[in-house]
Amino acid sequence: MTESKDRSFPGAGLSRRTLLRAATAAMAIPAVAWATTGFAQDKLSGKGEVVVYSPGGSLTQALRKSVFEPFTKATGITVVDVTADFAEPQVKAMNQAGRVDWDTAFVQAQNYPDMHAAGMFVPIDYSLWDDESLKGVPEANRLNDAVVLYGSAMLLAYDERVFGANGPKSWADFWDVKAYPGPRGLYAPAAKHNLEFALMADGVAKSEIWPLTDDKIDRALKKLDEIKPHVTKWWTAGGEAPQLLLNREFVMTNAFDGRVIAAINQGAKIRMVWEGAHVNYTYWTVLKGGPNNANAQKLIAFINKATVAAGFTQASGYPGPNRNQLEHLPSHLVPLLSISPENASKIVIEDSAWLAAKRPDGKTNLDHIQERWLAWRAK
Repeated sequence: MTESKDRSFPGAGLSRRTLLRAATAAMAIPAVAWATTGFAQDKLSGKGEVVVYSPGGSLTQALRKSVFEPFTKATGITVVDVTADFAEPQVKAMNQAGRVDWDTAFVQAQNYPDMHAAGMFVPIDYSLWDDESLKGVPEANRLNDAVVLYGSAMLLAYDERVFGANGPKSWADFWDVKAYPGPRGLYAPAAKHNLEFALMADGVAKSEIWPLTDDKIDRALKKLDEIKPHVTKWWTAGGEAPQLLLNREFVMTNAFDGRVIAAINQGAKIRMVWEGAHVNYTYWTVLKGGPNNANAQKLIAFINKATVAAGFTQASGYPGPNRNQLEHLPSHLVPLLSISPENASKIVIEDSAWLAAKRPDGKTNLDHIQERWLAWRAK
């Protein structure tokens, strides 16, 4: 019943195998992930199983080592993990059929509103969480029927061999080809990151980025016209950005944080710039009608404990929301994470609800900005 397909996961490492090597060699998980004996209180112990979706590849391997195995050891509940590229289509199909085979699923924030409105999830049982978890996970990350599993960031990264410590500090610097000469890279598939970065480069305050109204889209695309001649490659796969920096094909690019962290942990001379980084969330949900809802609630309570969250962050490169985990992480890793206090003050949180909202023509805002983006790219 358990599957283990080796799929790449955006932001999780330089290749499908890199993350595990990096985690083993540079950040050795262990103590924090396995420090769970004292956490197997009566309210989390149990029996039976919990059926958990994950996307396969490196992320699933990280979850097994840092979360699923310690959870079973601490509680007695067996984790059965099933993999699929995306959970949402299957969750919707199961819900419509009236037969839900999974207990939990990861849901992208932009897909959450419609699924929530359709009643596909059950409320999270926060009474199972210990006080430290409730204090460590911000209220904004604890919804009624979903909780943030991790945050993924798209940020500016540059070649330290070229600029040293005096590299770009903002998206305005990315656009400044005189002060910071050299070839650039940008992410091709999605509009939202690039529109946001262009607006900040054009002087829009972080607090004014969202929503991406039509006038802002026009402004962003006009700004992107300026940098387009200096973009030597529009990359598509997550591992490309750091690899092309290492190959000296870029001097700077936008990149997924997890990919850059994996590269840095292998000794890459790459620097991360958190000013204006785009962060979006993936939620963990308990599926209504699932066979083992009670055990699913216990698993979600378990991963949000600081020591367990720290193990997951070390294994995956993506930080869970419990900020108390920072006390359990290696000192070299903390400055590389979006949840560190210094970085958290610089990021822009995606307005996923706005992206999911429908326009008068029936299209979502996300569909609209993608259409504008593809038309601009084709020019």
